[in-house]
Amino acid sequence: MNAFAKLTARESEIAELFAWGAAKKEVADRLNVSERTVENHARNIYVKIGCGKVNELSAWWFCTKFNISFDLSPLKRSLLSCAFLLILTPQIFNLDNDIVRVFRARTRICNTKCGRALRRRFGSDDDAFDFNLNDL
Repeated sequence: MNAFAKLTARESEIAELFAWGAAKKEVADRLNVSERTVENHARNIYVKIGCGKVNELSAWWFCTKFNISFDLSPLKRSLLSCAFLLILTPQIFNLDNDIVRVFRARTRICNTKCGRALRRRFGSDDDAFDFNLNDL
């Protein structure tokens, strides 16, 4: 990708809308132009930038807009990955506890419903069908 590509004002406007996730039709409606015009501008943008997909265009736009380097060394990538992992680790463990709580609540509900259904079907005095899913 060409980090120093110069886009016209209209191309910059269209690139920004694409970067934020707008579809061609939405861009055309917002700028009061035809979809064909948006497609032509998009094609010119792709050629200037050196990309072929809207995802690459989005990455290029955010990198140029916020002065993010296009090429990170493997060491920098590893350090950033570790930093994000350290930031997200507490939330991952908290999420795990929430999932366990939800599973236990659903198991309790299932035990109650299964137990009621079995007692209705086979009679309440038959202890052979009294079971708990936690015991499995």
